[in-house]
Amino acid sequence: MSDPMLQIEVSDGIATLTMNRPAKRNAMCDALLAQIDAFFRNPPAEVKVVVLTGTAGHFCSGLDLSEHVSRDAEGTMRHSRGWHEVMQRIKFGGLPVVSAMFGAVIGGGLELAASTHVRIAEPSTIFQLPEGRRGIFVGGGASVAVGRILGADRMTEMMLTGRKYTADEGLALGLTHYSVGDGEALPLALDLARKIAANAPLSNYIMIQALSRIEDMPRSEGLFTESLCAAITQTSPDAVEGLAAFLEKRPPRFR
Repeated sequence: MSDPMLQIEVSDGIATLTMNRPAKRNAMCDALLAQIDAFFRNPPAEVKVVVLTGTAGHFCSGLDLSEHVSRDAEGTMRHSRGWHEVMQRIKFGGLPVVSAMFGAVIGGGLELAASTHVRIAEPSTIFQLPEGRRGIFVGGGASVAVGRILGADRMTEMMLTGRKYTADEGLALGLTHYSVGDGEALPLALDLARKIAANAPLSNYIMIQALSRIEDMPRSEGLFTESLCAAITQTSPDAVEGLAAFLEKRPPRFR
């Protein structure tokens, strides 16, 4: 039997998901997307944080065009909306997701990375949205997710020219949060995942659910939503434990 397209390892509350199509630079196909979706639909109960990465020197080189299926306009729209559903499930599913990136982070691979909450890039990382050079348009959420990071002006230039950004350029632009050395992305991702897993589950959940939505709100609605989030978290058992741990000078023992 061949290795699974998505390798899943769970240890100490951290699930490491490795996209495993090395001959395709981990290009995304419907079967791989379905396996990612299946994990986030029903993650193991003990998982607190997810690390997403690739194999054989690449994160994800985008949609596998060799498996392209000819669709009419309605079929293409529905396929795109299916991608949106999976990306939203990753972003708002409630589990913090850390991306360990190297090599190709292209097209749909960048859309996938942009749906995660913490991104780490090695020097080999290449960020690119080449759809404009292929006569098509992004369909997996980049116009919103990547557009919010870069801004419409810079994303337009990126798509028109097929421009590639390096890890350090991606760091300056916000495509990644960390730029690290060769072989350092996954170790740092696991270290950060352990730190995030030590947070109170409720505050992690609220941060994931609220902050991106607050960004879309007018100022007054955003501030009111912040107050609601503060009320929910600060009156929780975890908040009581966090304060007690601070006063007693010990690590908190959250649920």
